[in-house]
Amino acid sequence: MNSKKEFFSGISKIQFNPNAAKDDVLVFRHYNPNEIVLGKSMKEWLRFSVCFWHTFVWEGNDPFGNATFQRHWNNNVHFEDPLERAKAKVRASFEFFSKLGVPYYTFHDRDVAPEGINLADTNKNLDEIVDLMESLQKETGVKLLWGTANLFSNPRYMNGASTNPDVNSFAYAAAQVKKMIEVTNRLGGENFVFWGGREGYQSLLNTDVRRELDHMATFLRMAVEYKEKIGFKGQLLLEPKPKGKFSFN
Repeated sequence: MNSKKEFFSGISKIQFNPNAAKDDVLVFRHYNPNEIVLGKSMKEWLRFSVCFWHTFVWEGNDPFGNATFQRHWNNNVHFEDPLERAKAKVRASFEFFSKLGVPYYTFHDRDVAPEGINLADTNKNLDEIVDLMESLQKETGVKLLWGTANLFSNPRYMNGASTNPDVNSFAYAAAQVKKMIEVTNRLGGENFVFWGGREGYQSLLNTDVRRELDHMATFLRMAVEYKEKIGFKGQLLLEPKPKGKFSFN
């Protein structure tokens, strides 16, 4: 890659080598992407992807303590500007995808770009990062399996997004999904995911399940209509959260 900095220095692309020495851990011993099984290669059967959220965003914190992962693309003193840190993270990620040899990646909008002071500023940040992502996709050949909107981290979504009783929160979530469908379409994403981890009102004392379902149905119908309006050909996917407050299943 022609990035400004190599983040995983000293590591070349991981190769299939079943005869590698026992102490060589950076090889594939069993997975051969070019092996033909039932008329298709293994890389066609198994469309491996790397998820931004788990691999490059989460910093090892839990309810009882602070972050434990030292991400040098986040902590480098030269990246004090949030957008510069975001660009460093994206460059590090595409270097990782390429060296690992995965054909796909996935991401939430907030995984790659910080929020701004308002929606317009937030979208401007995202557009700047997507410019970089688009160029790195072309450079590496790594493709987007799915995009999604983070409708859970910001406190505005404490009572859900599509099921939120506050119309402003509902409208903001709709605008965020609209933007991410556009971004996913621009990056050639093959799917768009709806993640419902915070859906449902806060308390059973003020929950009207029928009303929640109606709100969610309206939200999803609008997403389908917009998908068709802009010509996005990808599949819409619902991620169920069976142990959460509310589930899409």
